[in-house]
Amino acid sequence: MTAPLDTADPTGKRLAALAGMRPWWPLAEPTARWIRVRLGGETVADTRRALLHVQYGRGDLPRSFLPTYYLPPDDVRPGVLVDPREDGGLTTWTVEAGGERVTEGAWMHRSPPPPLEALASLVTFSWRGLTWLEEDEPLQAHARDPHKRVDVVPSSRHVRVETDGRLLASSTRPLLLFETSLPTRYYLPREDVVADLLPSDTVSVCPYKGVAEWFSVRVSDRVVEDLAWSYPRPVPENPRIAGLVCFLNERVDLLVDGERQERPVTPWS
Repeated sequence: MTAPLDTADPTGKRLAALAGMRPWWPLAEPTARWIRVRLGGETVADTRRALLHVQYGRGDLPRSFLPTYYLPPDDVRPGVLVDPREDGGLTTWTVEAGGERVTEGAWMHRSPPPPLEALASLVTFSWRGLTWLEEDEPLQAHARDPHKRVDVVPSSRHVRVETDGRLLASSTRPLLLFETSLPTRYYLPREDVVADLLPSDTVSVCPYKGVAEWFSVRVSDRVVEDLAWSYPRPVPENPRIAGLVCFLNERVDLLVDGERQERPVTPWS
């Protein structure tokens, strides 16, 4: 699960605050994946020589907070990087193509610290306003970390969701989603949800699951904002969760086989 409006967290502090996660975990490694970046319908970068950089939260490498790809400058289309700015060992550019401009849409680290020396003088791009493709598939929010797993497993556990003593859902056919460094999430059929789900304007994006729609819940005479979400059209790797409803463990009372679960402490608590 990715937090609502996750891409509005430029420092990655919410991700870095995950229980048990180190503030940052730097990694730079070659990838065999064909990576392209597009703006205004035009390709601004095209490479088969990318390095994958994995980092969560703020570390010693400015402007890098989530997994992304770094590209050789020779694989960036000439003329699309304009208005260079220098700040210490960091160079930033505006990206311009197809009649569109993204300010500070690309940057380069001249002398990154160990163990990230391989990223020196490579170019990476913002995930806001530009479209990234991995092979022929558009990516969402950030690059996918190959060292992270998302497993979806059917279960016959009895899952009961409550808030303020009121039943929101009860199911003996949940799908349990196990995602590295995150609490277990319980995805329930809509038929097993008795709560009054009110569509929210909130949308979240996850590279491992897709675009989620959020719901507020009416409880007695009040509305609890953004308490549940659903992926109507998840990415092909996670088709099982399509249309199911998941409640935010951090803000509901969750009972599994009659045992009350401790509310996890995460950035969404």
